[in-house]
Amino acid sequence: MTINVNDTIVTIKELVNINSPSGFADPAIEYCQKFAEALNYETSLTHKGGLLINVPGKNDDKQRVITAHVDTLGAIVKDIKEDGRLKLDLIGGFSWNAIEGEYCTITTQSGLEISGTICLHETSVHVYKNNTEIPRDAEHMEVRIDEKVFSADDTRNLGIEIGDSVSFEPRFEHTASGFVKSRHLDDKASVAMIIQFLKYLKEENVELPHTTQFYISNNEEIGYGANSNISDKVVELIAFDMGALGDGQASDEYTVSICVKDGSGPYHVGLRNHFVDLCKENDIKYKLDIYPYYASDASAALRAGADIRHGLFGPGIESSHALERTHEDSILESENLLRAYCLSEINS
Repeated sequence: MTINVNDTIVTIKELVNINSPSGFADPAIEYCQKFAEALNYETSLTHKGGLLINVPGKNDDKQRVITAHVDTLGAIVKDIKEDGRLKLDLIGGFSWNAIEGEYCTITTQSGLEISGTICLHETSVHVYKNNTEIPRDAEHMEVRIDEKVFSADDTRNLGIEIGDSVSFEPRFEHTASGFVKSRHLDDKASVAMIIQFLKYLKEENVELPHTTQFYISNNEEIGYGANSNISDKVVELIAFDMGALGDGQASDEYTVSICVKDGSGPYHVGLRNHFVDLCKENDIKYKLDIYPYYASDASAALRAGADIRHGLFGPGIESSHALERTHEDSILESENLLRAYCLSEINS
């Protein structure tokens, strides 16, 4: 069965439009669980809210975990200002300038969703001279709520309170030239590919050589998404996550990116070499790369003491943790490597 990238992109669109900042990712986890259960996969939830999808294989003694995360960057209401606007605290590692001017959604404790815009307090150039020199930080950035509010009490009467989640408008687009533009491609693009792979296994009645658990994690952006609930039988854990692009990087938007080393240290060299061999054998276009300011659920599992071989590969994502972009080509090559790896034998 050939890979239909358009099906994957449809799933990406559905996922990025589900608000799920770290700490508030239950709706996206529920989406994935319902999809897996509709295909009659066995699923379970960890106590911290991650999703495990179990796919039995011929060999149950040596198992794999493939993890991708459905949680995203976001924010949380830190304070309600005297004029009714909101001060924010950021969730995940990104800069304020990446969200200036972005539309957002405040989700209250009761589940009510209220729209707003993330603004510099001193936005108007007709009022604030030299506002380009004002720092974009927690003291100067705020949420302008799309309701008639004039005081903190007005805002609280809407149901908004400290601790409510703030999600960013994804602005998804699929261009005629094959680009996919959206916030939260990190890492919902990879989750969408896993969903399509699970569908392929059922439709083609394919049995994996090794029992594999697909771990959809919900706290990766804050450092501890899939570092627990790993069976002693697991030999290899793969973070299916984005490749970071920029000056000095080898990754691009048209190949699958294989991580050699990130901020946590080198990834398992034997497993890395296995990825490369699979790419060569299956004519999969790839790039090897180092991400200097990066960590993954695979490295978090090692820090937690898991005795595993760890690896990382995924699509190349331009402008990570901002207005992200990738291409159909990178999605295709990443899906090809996911399929080739899962269908290969574990090298003991």
